[in-house]
Amino acid sequence: MRIFIHIFLAFNLLFCFGGVQTSAQSQKKHVENLLLTAVERFNANDFQMAEALLKEIVKVDAENDACWYYLSQISIINKDLELTETYLKKAMDLDPSNFWYRYKLAKLYALTSRQELTIDMYEKLLQDFPKKSDLYFDLAELYAGQQEYEKALETISEIEKVFGITESIAVYRFNILRIMGRQDEAYESLREYNRQYSSPFVLSALADYEMAMYNDSTAVAYYDEALDIAPDYSPALLGKAEALRVTRRYDEYFPVAYSYVESGDSPAEGKSDYLMAIIQRTDPKFIRSFQSQLDTLFTKVVNVHPTDSTVLHTAALYYYSTGRDSDAKKYFGTNVKLYPKSIAARASFVEFLMYTDQWEDLSVEGRAAYDRFPEETGFLEMASVADYNLGEYGKVLDICRKVIEVAPADSSKTLRAWSTMGDVYYRLGDSKKAYKAYDKALKINPDYVYVLNNYAYYLSEEGKNLKKAYNMSRKTVEAEPDNATYLDTFAWILYLQGKPQEAKPYFKHAMLYGGKDSAVILDHYAEVLYALKEYDMAVVYWNMALQKNDGRIPGLAEKVKQRKEALRK
Repeated sequence: MRIFIHIFLAFNLLFCFGGVQTSAQSQKKHVENLLLTAVERFNANDFQMAEALLKEIVKVDAENDACWYYLSQISIINKDLELTETYLKKAMDLDPSNFWYRYKLAKLYALTSRQELTIDMYEKLLQDFPKKSDLYFDLAELYAGQQEYEKALETISEIEKVFGITESIAVYRFNILRIMGRQDEAYESLREYNRQYSSPFVLSALADYEMAMYNDSTAVAYYDEALDIAPDYSPALLGKAEALRVTRRYDEYFPVAYSYVESGDSPAEGKSDYLMAIIQRTDPKFIRSFQSQLDTLFTKVVNVHPTDSTVLHTAALYYYSTGRDSDAKKYFGTNVKLYPKSIAARASFVEFLMYTDQWEDLSVEGRAAYDRFPEETGFLEMASVADYNLGEYGKVLDICRKVIEVAPADSSKTLRAWSTMGDVYYRLGDSKKAYKAYDKALKINPDYVYVLNNYAYYLSEEGKNLKKAYNMSRKTVEAEPDNATYLDTFAWILYLQGKPQEAKPYFKHAMLYGGKDSAVILDHYAEVLYALKEYDMAVVYWNMALQKNDGRIPGLAEKVKQRKEALRK
């Protein structure tokens, strides 16, 4: 390519300036033709050829301002801003009256964050080209960027003098005044505009202001005026709907809300955000009282946007929050089918299945999600939760091994995998493998309280190595002193070590933080009280344990019966 360029240049320049005697006029004509060729190459994005031609031309015609200009444009494409500035200044020096040379230099100053030079260039351009509307807006922006707000306002006033009042100018003045903290003046400027012209945007902005000032009736009147001009103007529909909702005019609210969600003027995402706010922030009594109308609201928005992911997700959350899992499942599932490449859609569906204890579906969908997104082992872990609850312990172990295999360097994932393996092995009755798995987990994180507690508790259940169990359990209560489960484990180990008096305060503390909801903890506390000969209180806690026991403690009723009989003797 370079050889071709050199041959091309040599031929053209020889023809233009070589041994053939030509007139000055003829030479000028050839330079113009060569410049036209350079511009053609520039427009065809052949910047290498264009630059080579332009540089050869300026060697013989350094006064050609157009050449310098195009060289500057190639330099900016090459990201050589210093050379761009040099070339632009040469072009501007040769033709000071050229608007584009000066304008491009001003833009370069702005690009290189030289605001004072930029503003100076714009001010001079406006003096020479007062009819260029873009210059006014650019200059106003520059003043605002330098926090010279008064000058920005003056420039806006100049625009109005030259070009007349427009909505965009009114809105820009409004925004500048608000930035300056002149709120009353800002809204008065909108009222002044509204006295002469009608604009849905301005009317809605005034309505929003009146709402903020708790002038609900005035706000609704402004919204209505905006909707008279543009019946589908979504900001006015939304604003009016909210004005009616917060003033509890629900009979009027829902028809307006229906119009808003059915409006084609508002993006689906905006509607979803609004409906999500209704779900999350509204008094639950409102949702219960008007569930039928809210159902209609969600039906309408889904009908308008049947394939929009945000709408489907929001609808699913609505039905889930109102206890209708089958409807929620339908929308979560549809979202996954429509957007199989969306990890967010998959994650929402899988989490929903987990929260609603749909273990069989979770096992399937968790694996399907992992197959689609193999870098996200969290989906496999969710599937293992399902398998665990289904009693499919072999599958749980397989998943744990898979996670360790594919993410050996991710300590958080391998930690959870070894922890789960320890739990599963213990449930399967293989405490030896369970403890080995726990040891692997603690090698990764010696302070992982979940494993420390389980490990310590299982040792205590077997009556083995109570000193090791004590040391591990002590770490858990130091880390989380208000965790009833950890307090129970530690206190029970103290009891097994023959220290019921030391165990008692830990059990008392556990009672304050949820211990009364656990039959196991209540039974343990009763045993401690019984050992301390506080028989009446022991019976009280055993009675509580009997009420809470759901089969977790086999033979509890018979044990308590025997203890009571022993006390009566």
